[in-house]
Amino acid sequence: MAWLAIKLYARAGDADALADALLEAGALSVSCDDADAGTPHEAAQFAEPGAPPPQPWKRNLLTVLVDANAAPSQIVAEAASASGVPISGFETSIVEDEDWVMRTQRQFEPMQISQRLWIVPSWCVPPDPAAMNISIDPGLAFGTGSHPTTRLVLRWLSRTVRGGESVLDYGCGSGILAIAAARLGAKRVSGVDIDPQAVVAAQDNAAKNGVKVRFATPDAVRADPADIVVANILANPLIVLAPIITAHCAGSLGLSGILESQAEEVAAAYAAHFKVDVAEREDGWVLLTGTRL
Repeated sequence: MAWLAIKLYARAGDADALADALLEAGALSVSCDDADAGTPHEAAQFAEPGAPPPQPWKRNLLTVLVDANAAPSQIVAEAASASGVPISGFETSIVEDEDWVMRTQRQFEPMQISQRLWIVPSWCVPPDPAAMNISIDPGLAFGTGSHPTTRLVLRWLSRTVRGGESVLDYGCGSGILAIAAARLGAKRVSGVDIDPQAVVAAQDNAAKNGVKVRFATPDAVRADPADIVVANILANPLIVLAPIITAHCAGSLGLSGILESQAEEVAAAYAAHFKVDVAEREDGWVLLTGTRL
């Protein structure tokens, strides 16, 4: 079975009303994206802690899915009339039916992080069965190993964890960093996240990988500092949370989620307590590492 996709543009104040009208006119689904995504005019969808709330996208790209036998001109005309939003034009394309689960899975393949560490989705056969293979599937929480910020920390952990350390993953997401630390030999490992769903996902992932890691929300984090603290968040939260993260770290610090242009500002937030350096770069992202002064 095939479908017809209609693509059209709407201004910030018109997108919601037009989307509702398109559904009333017979659309099966309507998705909305930033028409300027991937350009210097791209607007953030979610606000960082301490930052102003995000503004609506100035230009919205609506992708409308309709039955293959539908009349797109009629649907668009009805929606424009009902919403009072003028539509200057639209494009159509055929969307062929396919196995969407398999298509999603094809986007995630085994990744070698270091000589001894691999991230392997559960549906894949480990390329190196003798290696340290961590099974992480895409889900509700961030962290599959596919993003440069995650890989930067994983490589650092692979070089840093020697065995027996205590490790805290602040902003754990899927739990991938904490799980890797445990597999690499850390003795006491914990992770915290403000999202309860991430905590549940991380607990499930730890169980699948056969490691004991304590995941919780920040209010339940252990008071005693850890030997190693990692935080793969974003620059502004790392700056805002610097006093908290600093208090939890007794030794080595690994900070990620930082663009090269943001490295100096983030480093300054930790400089009073750590000797901070840019340890590695990848695709415009940097890993900052710190050693207690």
